[in-house]
Amino acid sequence: MELIRSVAEMAALGRKWRAENLRVGLVPTMGYLHEGHLALAQRAVGENDLTVLSIFVNPIQFGPSEDLAVYPRDLDGDLAKAGAVGVNYAFVPEAEDMYPQGFGTSMDVAGVTETLCGASRKGHFQGVCVVLTKLFNLVQPANAYFGQKDGQQLAVVRKLVKDLNIPVHIAGVPIVREADGLAKSSRNVYLDAECREQALVLNQSLQLAKRLFDEGERDASLIKAAVQAHIETAPLAQIEYVEMVDAVTMQPVRRPEGQVMLAVAVRFKGTRLIDNVLLG
Repeated sequence: MELIRSVAEMAALGRKWRAENLRVGLVPTMGYLHEGHLALAQRAVGENDLTVLSIFVNPIQFGPSEDLAVYPRDLDGDLAKAGAVGVNYAFVPEAEDMYPQGFGTSMDVAGVTETLCGASRKGHFQGVCVVLTKLFNLVQPANAYFGQKDGQQLAVVRKLVKDLNIPVHIAGVPIVREADGLAKSSRNVYLDAECREQALVLNQSLQLAKRLFDEGERDASLIKAAVQAHIETAPLAQIEYVEMVDAVTMQPVRRPEGQVMLAVAVRFKGTRLIDNVLLG
């Protein structure tokens, strides 16, 4: 596996691969890779001529009170894991190269960014859209891979590439979970033993929602109330949101039609975890 540090070098390779009609897969990450990231990489390796995995803790998607400074990092471990699953190139730029002095462009994908995490993390998705647009322009992938755990991000990216006619297929990959059901996340490392145990209520509550839905319940308020009640059985859980939204528009629904997403965001002693389940 080859390591690329320079934005200019990445751009030159992207143009070269496009000229050679190579099918390139891109796996954008912020590093500290776990099995969820590696599932994306393995799928990309299997579906493309070559795969690029980016590792970049994107500063412009973090708010002033969020965990940019202490976000977990392990570049050597990440490179070893990516290489082991067949990734061809790791793109690891510096922030000063991605956002040189004078950089001033912002992006706003209206509608899909205004609920869930977008409502509580102002500016987050604007930063996500800027960095992904830069990565798409640099790498010029045919396919890009994102996890369903960040379900709103997946919807945002799909709308971004549709609205701007960016020629990349966005592939969603199912959530990878621990054996006890907790969704894999780089932030799980922040959980102490007590929080780790109580965080299991997230997937348990989502499975409760799925059972209610499969049994015919279609009142979103009743399903959300059941989910919230189960999460509240964990004393350390501080609920940010429990919401049912249309899986494409991310707008809240009262009675689900088509595919919807039941999404939760909960803090455990300050560690913010998200999870979701698709229904319908």
